[in-house]
Amino acid sequence: MNIVFFVLIAAAFGVAGWRQVTQSPTAAGVPMEALGQAALKSAEGAVTLGLGLIGTMALFLGIMRIAEAGGLMRVLARLLRPLLHRLFPEIPPDHPAMGAMVMNVAANVLGLSNAATPFGVRAMQALDRLNPRKGVATDAMVLFLALNTANVTLLPTHVMALRTAIGSHDPAAVIPTTLFATLWSTGFAILFAKWGARWFPADGAVSSERTDEMADEPVPEEVPPAYPLWVSVLAGVVCLLVIPVTVIWGRVVSPWIIPSMLVGVLGYGLIRRVAVYEAFVEGAKDGLAVSLRILPYLVAILVAVGMFRDSGAMELLIVPLGRLTGALGLPPEALSMAVLRSLSGSASFGYLAALLKDPAIGPDGYLGMLVSTIYGSSETTFYVLAVYFGAAGVKRIRHALLAGLLADLGGTVFSVLICGWLYG
Repeated sequence: MNIVFFVLIAAAFGVAGWRQVTQSPTAAGVPMEALGQAALKSAEGAVTLGLGLIGTMALFLGIMRIAEAGGLMRVLARLLRPLLHRLFPEIPPDHPAMGAMVMNVAANVLGLSNAATPFGVRAMQALDRLNPRKGVATDAMVLFLALNTANVTLLPTHVMALRTAIGSHDPAAVIPTTLFATLWSTGFAILFAKWGARWFPADGAVSSERTDEMADEPVPEEVPPAYPLWVSVLAGVVCLLVIPVTVIWGRVVSPWIIPSMLVGVLGYGLIRRVAVYEAFVEGAKDGLAVSLRILPYLVAILVAVGMFRDSGAMELLIVPLGRLTGALGLPPEALSMAVLRSLSGSASFGYLAALLKDPAIGPDGYLGMLVSTIYGSSETTFYVLAVYFGAAGVKRIRHALLAGLLADLGGTVFSVLICGWLYG
């Protein structure tokens, strides 16, 4: 990300400087002066956006905390466990790895990425206990990472919060498009992770040294009991039926989603005897912390993108790329989002904010919906790989990176398909 940040600003400086020295003397000073003003205005706009994001982020994370306290994550975990047991037949059903994986996937389904990461780290450490070749990723590890980079997402919480803060007329419109893209990309990732195991065998000399200090500690994760298989199958069928419903009647249904979610989650919490007010406040505090934590990243990326755009460098880049990808429904801005999303979550979030704030794009048009869906249907593959495998001391990752990048590619492709159908 250091290189990306520098390249954007350096390219903006170079293009603006070239325009300054080659234009007529009567217009001297305009390009570089405009570049400085772009940096200042972008920084100011980033702070304004970050402050506006605090309320919506607190709202959504407060609601999610009620759902978590009421046991909704455990309900999803019980539904997912039979499926994960069949995807990972080599993992004993009562092993701590299975419990951590179930909770990780359930958190990702609800858009709780902050909660998913600790479960993912625990799962990798527990999976390493079953690893006969320390330092080499097992088939289960590769498949688990692929699931994390293309996890089915029901509630893209952060994207909805950003769209609300920017003033979208329909912040929840991204739910059906993200669900469609992640369902397909997840299936694609599973197939490649399974198929690629034969082409990347876990053999060869490896080090038996352990680099993590927690690997030999017990994983204190309770394994939730599974529902009967027919219940999980029925839930999967219902989830699949949601796709055509949201695709066909999405414009009618989506305005109801956020109000219904507020009433439904609060009612669910009361039924489960959750102190909904206190739980909401605790979640809102997390939302405040998340908003403040990403504010410096917003300033950095919005300044870089603003300078890159106003200098004319983006136009020089967009023209040739647009000829290659525009005909496929993937404008250069969306292609940049897809690449940046795999590299950095905070930077891609800032870039998403910059695009949605652009009056020429906006949050509700085709391009705004496309970049929102791409962000919600892919993951920071390099970050996930580094954190998860680093916790287990894995040095040879086999086809994990390729599986993760192909999962991101699948999310982008299916985002283009669904957004092109609905908004193209």
